Amino acid sequence: MQRPPLLAPTALALALVAAPAFAADPQACATVHLSDPGWTDITATNGVANAVLTGLGYTPDIATLSVPIGYEALKKGETDVFLGNWMPAQQKFRDDLEASGKTQELVQNLEGAKFTLAVTDAAKDLNVKDFADLDAHKDAFQGKIYGIEPGAPANQSIQKMIDADKFGLGDWELVESGEQAMLAQVARNDAAKTPSVFLAWAPHPMNVNFAITYLSGGDEEFGPDFGGATVHTVARKDWVAQCPNVAKLFSQLTFTVDMENVLMGNILDDGADAAEAAKAWIAANPEPVAKWLDGVTTLDGKPGADAVMASVK
Repeated sequence: MQRPPLLAPTALALALVAAPAFAADPQACATVHLSDPGWTDITATNGVANAVLTGLGYTPDIATLSVPIGYEALKKGETDVFLGNWMPAQQKFRDDLEASGKTQELVQNLEGAKFTLAVTDAAKDLNVKDFADLDAHKDAFQGKIYGIEPGAPANQSIQKMIDADKFGLGDWELVESGEQAMLAQVARNDAAKTPSVFLAWAPHPMNVNFAITYLSGGDEEFGPDFGGATVHTVARKDWVAQCPNVAKLFSQLTFTVDMENVLMGNILDDGADAAEAAKAWIAANPEPVAKWLDGVTTLDGKPGADAVMASVK
């Protein structure tokens, strides 16, 4: 059998240039570990990460962990990256992470968010617009403030207000539950024309489903501008160093309030799977995908944006 001719030096050089460059990530980076505190906004953004990672040939592994446990998992190396660092509400956890020296911020992934106490139209006649207005109408609110899952920083802020009798709330009760249980209770109260005071935030389809009035006066607890917030992506330093390709993706993965409202509505109102909702959104919005994947390859070194767009068709 005749052997194929050897490539001339110039031809060989051209062949090497034309060959795809392999990703910087070793096989140990193939599985990416994230956490989800059970908030629909983070479920939505994790759904986007899931769809993109899968298109790139990585395997996302998303664990449902409360906020405190999720941050501990990040410090212990049990998770790699977290998309839900709400600031300033989670400043205590960020301070702890930074003191550990084991994590780093990759990007501010959302601006224009807000997070504080709110009431719905069932309280309209009470003219409650500020934290200081609540206690005069304790009976109408049944003396309850509805919060999210136990251990959440926002719940801790509410409990501190109660413990300190701030705004006269010392004899009120914090009702802790998950996001969906809280909103289901608000919906039941609305149907019964019973006023509710509860944790509310944007982005979230609750802003479409309810007529919400965000309360002023909670600057010390939730920050100015109705708990005006930004959301940040934090990751393990060791993981960033070991897995630069996928870490680059997360350093460029940013969202908008409008985008998250759409995805969260798909999940909550339409019952869509987060990753499937994300795939549909990605298929219809290639422009931001190109920015997310600028300079990012698949795990086996192929152009990242092409692979992701092909995977969502």
